[in-house]
Amino acid sequence: MAAFPMASESSSWFSAARYGLFIHFGLYSQLARGEWVMNREGIPPETYRCLADEFHPDRFDAGAIADLAVAGGMRYLVFTTMHHDGFRLYDSALSPFCSTRTAAGRDFTAEIIAAARERGLKIGLYHSLNNWYDQPDAVAALEDAGACETFLEATFARIRELVTRYQPIDILWYDGWWPFNAEQWRGEAMNAMVREIQPHVLFNGRNGLPGDFATPEQHLSAPKPWRPWEACVTLNESWGFNATDHEWKSPMEVIKMLVKVAQEGGNLLLNIGPRGDGSIPEESVRTIRSVGDWLRINGEAMFETDHWTLDPFRRGDHRGDWLAFGPVTTKGNRFYLIAARPAPEIVIRGLEAEVRSVRALGAEGGPLPFRCEAGRLAFAPVTLGGPGQLPTVYRVECDRPPVIYNTGGMRTPACDHPRYDPLPPDIAW
Repeated sequence: MAAFPMASESSSWFSAARYGLFIHFGLYSQLARGEWVMNREGIPPETYRCLADEFHPDRFDAGAIADLAVAGGMRYLVFTTMHHDGFRLYDSALSPFCSTRTAAGRDFTAEIIAAARERGLKIGLYHSLNNWYDQPDAVAALEDAGACETFLEATFARIRELVTRYQPIDILWYDGWWPFNAEQWRGEAMNAMVREIQPHVLFNGRNGLPGDFATPEQHLSAPKPWRPWEACVTLNESWGFNATDHEWKSPMEVIKMLVKVAQEGGNLLLNIGPRGDGSIPEESVRTIRSVGDWLRINGEAMFETDHWTLDPFRRGDHRGDWLAFGPVTTKGNRFYLIAARPAPEIVIRGLEAEVRSVRALGAEGGPLPFRCEAGRLAFAPVTLGGPGQLPTVYRVECDRPPVIYNTGGMRTPACDHPRYDPLPPDIAW
Protein backbone atom coordinates (compact mmCIF):
# COMPACT_ATOMS: atom_id res chain seq x y z
CA MET A 1 0.00 0.00 0.00
CA ALA A 2 1.38 3.42 -0.93
CA ALA A 3 1.81 6.02 1.76
CA PHE A 4 -0.98 8.59 1.97
CA PRO A 5 -0.07 11.52 -0.31
CA MET A 6 0.75 14.81 1.37
CA ALA A 7 1.02 18.34 0.00
CA SER A 8 4.58 18.17 -1.27
CA GLU A 9 7.99 16.66 -0.75
CA SER A 10 8.68 19.33 1.86
CA SER A 11 5.82 17.98 4.00
CA SER A 12 8.01 15.13 5.25
CA TRP A 13 8.82 17.39 8.21
CA PHE A 14 5.41 16.61 9.73
CA SER A 15 5.85 12.91 10.46
CA ALA A 16 9.37 13.58 11.73
CA ALA A 17 8.23 16.38 14.06
CA ARG A 18 6.72 14.05 16.66
CA TYR A 19 5.84 16.69 19.27
CA GLY A 20 4.02 20.03 19.10
CA LEU A 21 2.32 22.61 21.33
CA PHE A 22 -1.38 23.43 20.94
CA ILE A 23 -2.50 26.80 22.36
CA HIS A 24 -6.19 27.38 23.13
CA PHE A 25 -6.68 31.05 23.91
CA GLY A 26 -9.54 33.53 23.41
CA LEU A 27 -12.27 35.57 25.07
CA TYR A 28 -13.44 32.40 26.82
CA SER A 29 -10.14 32.37 28.74
CA GLN A 30 -11.41 35.33 30.79
CA LEU A 31 -14.40 33.36 32.05
CA ALA A 32 -12.10 30.48 33.11
CA ARG A 33 -14.73 27.82 32.41
CA GLY A 34 -13.42 26.29 29.20
CA GLU A 35 -13.64 27.16 25.52
CA TRP A 36 -17.28 25.99 25.12
CA VAL A 37 -18.62 28.33 27.82
CA MET A 38 -20.60 30.51 25.40
CA ASN A 39 -22.49 27.52 24.05
CA ARG A 40 -22.87 25.50 27.24
CA GLU A 41 -24.13 28.42 29.30
CA GLY A 42 -26.26 29.92 26.53
CA ILE A 43 -24.53 33.31 26.57
CA PRO A 44 -26.15 35.49 23.87
CA PRO A 45 -23.79 36.90 21.21
CA GLU A 46 -24.52 40.50 22.26
CA THR A 47 -23.58 39.68 25.86
CA TYR A 48 -20.52 37.73 24.81
CA ARG A 49 -19.46 40.67 22.62
CA CYS A 50 -18.99 42.77 25.76
CA LEU A 51 -16.13 40.50 26.86
CA ALA A 52 -14.04 41.97 24.05
CA ASP A 53 -14.24 45.37 25.76
CA GLU A 54 -12.61 43.85 28.86
CA PHE A 55 -10.00 41.71 27.10
CA HIS A 56 -6.59 43.00 28.20
CA PRO A 57 -4.29 39.95 28.21
CA ASP A 58 -1.19 41.95 29.09
CA ARG A 59 0.69 38.83 30.17
CA PHE A 60 0.28 37.08 26.83
CA ASP A 61 3.88 36.68 25.67
CA ALA A 62 4.27 34.89 22.34
CA GLY A 63 8.03 34.73 22.84
CA ALA A 64 7.62 33.02 26.22
CA ILE A 65 5.17 30.52 24.71
CA ALA A 66 7.57 29.70 21.88
CA ASP A 67 10.45 29.46 24.35
CA LEU A 68 8.41 26.98 26.40
CA ALA A 69 7.85 24.87 23.28
CA VAL A 70 11.59 24.87 22.55
CA ALA A 71 12.44 24.06 26.17
CA GLY A 72 9.89 21.23 26.02
CA GLY A 73 11.56 19.64 23.00
CA MET A 74 8.65 20.49 20.69
CA ARG A 75 9.05 21.10 16.97
CA TYR A 76 5.93 23.12 16.09
CA LEU A 77 3.05 25.25 17.40
CA VAL A 78 -0.65 25.29 16.55
CA PHE A 79 -2.53 28.45 17.62
CA THR A 80 -6.29 29.02 17.83
CA THR A 81 -6.84 32.01 15.53
CA MET A 82 -10.63 31.73 15.96
CA HIS A 83 -12.45 29.20 18.07
CA HIS A 84 -16.16 28.37 18.00
CA ASP A 85 -17.00 31.62 19.79
CA GLY A 86 -16.14 33.55 16.60
CA PHE A 87 -13.63 35.99 18.13
CA ARG A 88 -10.68 36.49 15.79
CA LEU A 89 -7.27 36.74 17.44
CA TYR A 90 -5.93 38.51 14.35
CA ASP A 91 -6.41 41.63 12.29
CA SER A 92 -9.56 41.13 10.23
CA ALA A 93 -11.16 43.46 7.71
CA LEU A 94 -14.24 41.22 7.66
CA SER A 95 -15.47 41.70 11.22
CA PRO A 96 -14.97 44.16 14.09
CA PHE A 97 -15.13 41.16 16.44
CA CYS A 98 -11.38 40.74 16.45
CA SER A 99 -8.46 41.43 18.77
CA THR A 100 -7.03 44.38 16.83
CA ARG A 101 -10.32 46.31 16.73
CA THR A 102 -11.36 45.80 20.35
CA ALA A 103 -9.78 46.52 23.73
CA ALA A 104 -6.71 44.29 23.35
CA GLY A 105 -5.52 46.16 20.27
CA ARG A 106 -3.10 43.35 19.38
CA ASP A 107 -2.64 40.82 16.59
CA PHE A 108 -1.92 37.70 18.62
CA THR A 109 -1.68 35.49 15.55
CA ALA A 110 1.06 37.66 14.03
CA GLU A 111 2.90 37.64 17.36
CA ILE A 112 2.82 33.84 17.63
CA ILE A 113 3.92 33.36 14.01
CA ALA A 114 6.86 35.75 14.45
CA ALA A 115 7.94 34.08 17.70
CA ALA A 116 7.74 30.60 16.18
CA ARG A 117 9.73 31.60 13.11
CA GLU A 118 12.46 33.25 15.18
CA ARG A 119 12.98 29.97 17.03
CA GLY A 120 12.84 27.65 14.04
CA LEU A 121 9.44 26.18 14.94
CA LYS A 122 6.89 25.19 12.33
CA ILE A 123 3.57 26.99 12.68
CA GLY A 124 -0.02 25.83 12.35
CA LEU A 125 -3.13 28.00 12.48
CA TYR A 126 -6.30 26.54 13.96
CA HIS A 127 -9.51 28.03 12.56
CA SER A 128 -13.07 26.96 13.28
CA LEU A 129 -15.26 26.64 10.19
CA ASN A 130 -18.41 27.28 12.19
CA ASN A 131 -19.01 29.65 15.10
CA TRP A 132 -21.79 30.74 17.43
CA TYR A 133 -21.32 34.48 16.95
CA ASP A 134 -21.63 35.14 13.21
CA GLN A 135 -25.06 34.91 11.65
CA PRO A 136 -26.33 32.98 9.82
CA ASP A 137 -24.60 30.07 11.50
CA ALA A 138 -24.45 26.45 10.32
CA VAL A 139 -27.77 25.57 11.96
CA ALA A 140 -29.54 28.35 10.06
CA ALA A 141 -27.70 27.24 6.92
CA LEU A 142 -29.21 23.78 7.19
CA GLU A 143 -32.71 25.23 7.20
CA ASP A 144 -32.53 27.78 4.39
CA ALA A 145 -30.73 27.66 1.03
CA GLY A 146 -30.08 31.41 1.01
CA ALA A 147 -28.68 31.34 4.52
CA CYS A 148 -26.50 28.39 3.54
CA GLU A 149 -24.95 30.31 0.66
CA THR A 150 -24.32 33.36 2.84
CA PHE A 151 -22.79 31.18 5.55
CA LEU A 152 -20.45 29.36 3.16
CA GLU A 153 -19.36 32.57 1.48
CA ALA A 154 -18.47 34.03 4.88
CA THR A 155 -16.55 30.89 5.87
CA PHE A 156 -14.54 30.87 2.63
CA ALA A 157 -13.85 34.60 2.97
CA ARG A 158 -12.49 34.18 6.52
CA ILE A 159 -10.19 31.35 5.51
CA ARG A 160 -9.02 33.21 2.40
CA GLU A 161 -8.25 36.31 4.48
CA LEU A 162 -6.35 34.26 7.07
CA VAL A 163 -4.06 32.38 4.67
CA THR A 164 -3.53 35.47 2.52
CA ARG A 165 -2.61 37.70 5.45
CA TYR A 166 -0.25 35.24 7.16
CA GLN A 167 2.26 33.69 4.78
CA PRO A 168 3.79 31.23 4.87
CA ILE A 169 2.25 28.88 7.40
CA ASP A 170 2.85 25.15 7.61
CA ILE A 171 -0.54 23.81 8.74
CA LEU A 172 -4.15 24.94 8.43
CA TRP A 173 -5.92 23.15 11.28
CA TYR A 174 -9.66 23.04 10.58
CA ASP A 175 -12.22 22.46 13.33
CA GLY A 176 -15.92 23.12 13.97
CA TRP A 177 -17.06 20.98 11.04
CA TRP A 178 -20.52 20.16 12.39
CA PRO A 179 -23.17 19.75 11.14
CA PHE A 180 -21.90 19.56 7.53
CA ASN A 181 -20.14 16.87 5.53
CA ALA A 182 -17.35 17.40 2.99
CA GLU A 183 -19.78 18.00 0.12
CA GLN A 184 -21.76 20.58 2.09
CA TRP A 185 -18.56 22.34 3.15
CA ARG A 186 -17.34 22.25 -0.46
CA GLY A 187 -14.21 20.80 1.02
CA GLU A 188 -12.41 20.17 -2.26
CA ALA A 189 -12.91 23.77 -3.34
CA MET A 190 -11.92 25.01 0.12
CA ASN A 191 -8.62 23.12 0.08
CA ALA A 192 -7.92 24.11 -3.52
CA MET A 193 -8.46 27.78 -2.66
CA VAL A 194 -5.99 27.57 0.23
CA ARG A 195 -3.40 25.60 -1.68
CA GLU A 196 -3.51 28.06 -4.55
CA ILE A 197 -2.47 30.76 -2.06
CA GLN A 198 -0.04 28.60 -0.08
CA PRO A 199 0.95 25.51 -2.12
CA HIS A 200 2.92 23.79 0.66
CA VAL A 201 0.38 24.10 3.48
CA LEU A 202 -0.88 20.90 5.14
CA PHE A 203 -4.52 20.29 6.10
CA ASN A 204 -5.95 18.15 8.85
CA GLY A 205 -9.08 16.13 8.16
CA ARG A 206 -11.75 18.26 9.79
CA ASN A 207 -13.60 19.77 6.85
CA GLY A 208 -15.03 16.38 5.96
CA LEU A 209 -12.09 15.30 3.79
CA PRO A 210 -9.29 13.00 4.99
CA GLY A 211 -6.73 15.80 4.79
CA ASP A 212 -2.97 15.33 4.88
CA PHE A 213 -3.07 13.86 8.39
CA ALA A 214 -5.56 12.44 10.88
CA THR A 215 -6.27 14.14 14.23
CA PRO A 216 -7.53 11.72 16.90
CA GLU A 217 -8.67 13.79 19.87
CA GLN A 218 -7.87 12.80 23.46
CA HIS A 219 -6.73 9.33 22.39
CA LEU A 220 -3.64 7.87 20.72
CA SER A 221 -5.15 5.72 17.99
CA ALA A 222 -3.21 5.45 14.75
CA PRO A 223 -5.36 5.39 11.58
CA LYS A 224 -6.05 2.04 9.94
CA PRO A 225 -4.59 1.74 7.35
CA TRP A 226 -1.71 3.88 8.56
CA ARG A 227 -1.24 7.43 7.32
CA PRO A 228 0.32 10.51 8.93
CA TRP A 229 -1.46 11.33 12.17
CA GLU A 230 -1.38 13.62 15.17
CA ALA A 231 -3.04 12.99 18.52
CA CYS A 232 -4.24 16.23 20.11
CA VAL A 233 -4.39 15.88 23.89
CA THR A 234 -4.96 18.27 26.80
CA LEU A 235 -2.53 18.59 29.71
CA ASN A 236 -5.46 18.51 32.12
CA GLU A 237 -9.04 17.82 30.98
CA SER A 238 -9.78 21.20 29.38
CA TRP A 239 -8.68 22.91 26.18
CA GLY A 240 -9.35 26.51 27.17
CA PHE A 241 -8.39 27.70 30.65
CA ASN A 242 -10.63 26.23 33.35
CA ALA A 243 -9.89 27.41 36.88
CA THR A 244 -11.55 24.36 38.45
CA ASP A 245 -9.70 21.74 36.42
CA HIS A 246 -6.70 20.45 38.38
CA GLU A 247 -6.43 17.04 36.69
CA TRP A 248 -2.90 17.68 35.43
CA LYS A 249 -0.99 14.97 33.62
CA SER A 250 2.40 14.15 35.06
CA PRO A 251 5.66 14.22 33.08
CA MET A 252 5.60 10.40 33.15
CA GLU A 253 2.14 10.37 31.54
CA VAL A 254 3.30 12.71 28.78
CA ILE A 255 6.39 10.58 28.15
CA LYS A 256 4.20 7.48 27.87
CA MET A 257 2.10 9.28 25.26
CA LEU A 258 5.22 10.28 23.35
CA VAL A 259 6.43 6.68 23.35
CA LYS A 260 3.08 5.48 22.03
CA VAL A 261 3.02 7.92 19.12
CA ALA A 262 6.70 7.29 18.38
CA GLN A 263 6.02 3.57 18.11
CA GLU A 264 3.21 4.11 15.63
CA GLY A 265 4.70 6.89 13.52
CA GLY A 266 2.49 9.70 14.84
CA ASN A 267 2.76 13.08 16.56
CA LEU A 268 1.64 14.34 19.94
CA LEU A 269 0.07 17.82 19.94
CA LEU A 270 -0.05 18.73 23.63
CA ASN A 271 -2.38 21.56 24.64
CA ILE A 272 -2.04 24.46 27.03
CA GLY A 273 -4.75 26.98 27.89
CA PRO A 274 -3.40 30.38 28.97
CA ARG A 275 -5.39 32.33 31.55
CA GLY A 276 -7.46 35.36 30.60
CA ASP A 277 -4.49 37.62 31.30
CA GLY A 278 -2.38 35.55 28.90
CA SER A 279 -0.21 33.85 31.52
CA ILE A 280 0.42 30.10 31.35
CA PRO A 281 -0.59 27.93 34.33
CA GLU A 282 2.48 26.95 36.31
CA GLU A 283 1.52 23.27 36.21
CA SER A 284 1.73 23.33 32.41
CA VAL A 285 5.12 25.00 32.48
CA ARG A 286 6.57 22.54 35.01
CA THR A 287 5.42 19.44 33.15
CA ILE A 288 6.50 20.64 29.71
CA ARG A 289 9.92 21.70 30.96
CA SER A 290 10.39 18.43 32.83
CA VAL A 291 9.59 16.41 29.71
CA GLY A 292 11.90 18.68 27.73
CA ASP A 293 14.75 18.00 30.14
CA TRP A 294 14.15 14.26 29.68
CA LEU A 295 14.02 14.61 25.88
CA ARG A 296 17.34 16.44 25.79
CA ILE A 297 18.94 13.22 27.05
CA ASN A 298 16.59 10.64 25.53
CA GLY A 299 15.17 12.32 22.43
CA GLU A 300 16.88 9.92 20.04
CA ALA A 301 14.46 7.25 21.29
CA MET A 302 11.46 9.44 20.36
CA PHE A 303 12.38 11.26 17.14
CA GLU A 304 12.92 9.75 13.67
CA THR A 305 11.95 6.32 14.97
CA ASP A 306 10.72 3.39 12.90
CA HIS A 307 7.21 2.02 13.04
CA TRP A 308 7.06 -0.75 15.64
CA THR A 309 3.98 -2.83 14.85
CA LEU A 310 3.41 -4.34 18.29
CA ASP A 311 4.84 -3.56 21.69
CA PRO A 312 5.29 -6.70 23.79
CA PHE A 313 6.66 -4.76 26.77
CA ARG A 314 3.33 -4.22 28.47
CA ARG A 315 2.49 -4.53 32.15
CA GLY A 316 -0.25 -7.08 32.71
CA ASP A 317 0.10 -8.47 29.19
CA HIS A 318 -1.47 -11.92 28.78
CA ARG A 319 1.87 -13.11 27.41
CA GLY A 320 3.44 -12.70 30.86
CA ASP A 321 5.64 -10.17 32.65
CA TRP A 322 8.94 -11.33 31.14
CA LEU A 323 9.45 -7.83 29.67
CA ALA A 324 7.68 -5.75 32.27
CA PHE A 325 10.23 -2.93 32.40
CA GLY A 326 8.65 -0.63 29.84
CA PRO A 327 7.97 -0.13 26.12
CA VAL A 328 10.40 0.09 23.20
CA THR A 329 10.99 2.17 20.11
CA THR A 330 13.26 1.22 17.21
CA LYS A 331 15.54 2.94 14.73
CA GLY A 332 17.45 0.95 12.15
CA ASN A 333 19.61 -1.63 13.92
CA ARG A 334 18.83 -0.18 17.35
CA PHE A 335 16.04 -0.56 19.81
CA TYR A 336 15.44 1.63 22.82
CA LEU A 337 14.04 0.23 26.04
CA ILE A 338 12.21 2.95 27.99
CA ALA A 339 12.60 1.46 31.45
CA ALA A 340 9.87 2.95 33.60
CA ARG A 341 10.02 0.22 36.26
CA PRO A 342 13.35 -0.41 37.99
CA ALA A 343 14.52 -4.01 38.44
CA PRO A 344 17.72 -5.67 39.71
CA GLU A 345 18.27 -7.12 36.26
CA ILE A 346 16.71 -6.49 32.86
CA VAL A 347 16.16 -9.65 30.81
CA ILE A 348 14.86 -9.76 27.24
CA ARG A 349 14.31 -13.15 25.67
CA GLY A 350 13.43 -14.08 22.12
CA LEU A 351 15.72 -11.48 20.52
CA GLU A 352 16.47 -12.47 16.92
CA ALA A 353 19.57 -10.32 16.44
CA GLU A 354 23.12 -10.22 17.72
CA VAL A 355 23.66 -7.49 20.32
CA ARG A 356 26.70 -5.29 19.77
CA SER A 357 26.35 -2.93 22.74
CA VAL A 358 24.03 -1.66 25.47
CA ARG A 359 24.17 1.91 26.75
CA ALA A 360 22.07 3.95 29.16
CA LEU A 361 21.42 7.34 27.59
CA GLY A 362 22.72 10.14 29.79
CA ALA A 363 24.86 7.85 31.94
CA GLU A 364 28.55 8.49 32.38
CA GLY A 365 31.02 5.90 31.16
CA GLY A 366 30.91 3.54 28.24
CA PRO A 367 28.77 0.59 27.25
CA LEU A 368 27.22 -1.58 29.95
CA PRO A 369 28.24 -5.20 30.51
CA PHE A 370 25.66 -7.60 29.12
CA ARG A 371 25.09 -11.27 28.39
CA CYS A 372 23.36 -12.41 25.24
CA GLU A 373 23.01 -16.13 24.57
CA ALA A 374 20.42 -17.93 22.45
CA GLY A 375 18.38 -14.75 22.03
CA ARG A 376 18.35 -13.96 25.76
CA LEU A 377 19.75 -10.52 26.61
CA ALA A 378 20.47 -9.64 30.22
CA PHE A 379 22.13 -6.64 31.81
CA ALA A 380 22.14 -4.73 35.10
CA PRO A 381 20.36 -1.35 34.99
CA VAL A 382 21.99 1.88 36.06
CA THR A 383 20.64 4.43 38.53
CA LEU A 384 20.34 7.97 37.16
CA GLY A 385 18.10 9.51 39.80
CA GLY A 386 16.19 9.01 43.02
CA PRO A 387 12.68 7.68 43.69
CA GLY A 388 10.05 8.86 41.24
CA GLN A 389 12.60 9.49 38.51
CA LEU A 390 11.56 9.55 34.88
CA PRO A 391 12.40 6.49 32.76
CA THR A 392 15.97 5.54 31.95
CA VAL A 393 16.41 4.73 28.28
CA TYR A 394 18.70 1.91 27.16
CA ARG A 395 19.99 1.89 23.61
CA VAL A 396 20.63 -1.63 22.36
CA GLU A 397 22.74 -1.77 19.21
CA CYS A 398 22.24 -4.91 17.13
CA ASP A 399 23.79 -6.33 13.98
CA ARG A 400 20.50 -5.93 12.07
CA PRO A 401 17.00 -4.53 12.62
CA PRO A 402 15.78 -6.15 15.85
CA VAL A 403 13.03 -8.76 15.96
CA ILE A 404 11.64 -10.21 19.15
CA TYR A 405 9.91 -13.57 19.36
CA ASN A 406 7.94 -13.27 22.55
CA THR A 407 6.39 -15.89 24.81
CA GLY A 408 3.04 -15.56 23.07
CA GLY A 409 4.58 -16.86 19.86
CA MET A 410 4.43 -13.49 18.08
CA ARG A 411 7.40 -12.09 16.18
CA THR A 412 7.61 -8.32 16.63
CA PRO A 413 9.70 -6.48 14.02
CA ALA A 414 10.17 -2.84 13.20
CA CYS A 415 8.60 -1.97 9.86
CA ASP A 416 8.10 0.92 7.48
CA HIS A 417 5.08 3.21 7.82
CA PRO A 418 3.10 1.95 4.79
CA ARG A 419 2.54 -1.39 6.53
CA TYR A 420 0.19 -1.36 9.49
CA ASP A 421 -0.84 -4.30 11.64
CA PRO A 422 -3.72 -3.30 13.95
CA LEU A 423 -3.16 -3.79 17.66
CA PRO A 424 -5.30 -6.53 19.21
CA PRO A 425 -8.11 -4.91 21.23
CA ASP A 426 -6.79 -6.31 24.53
CA ILE A 427 -3.47 -4.48 24.17
CA ALA A 428 -3.43 -0.99 25.62
CA TRP A 429 -0.56 0.59 27.49
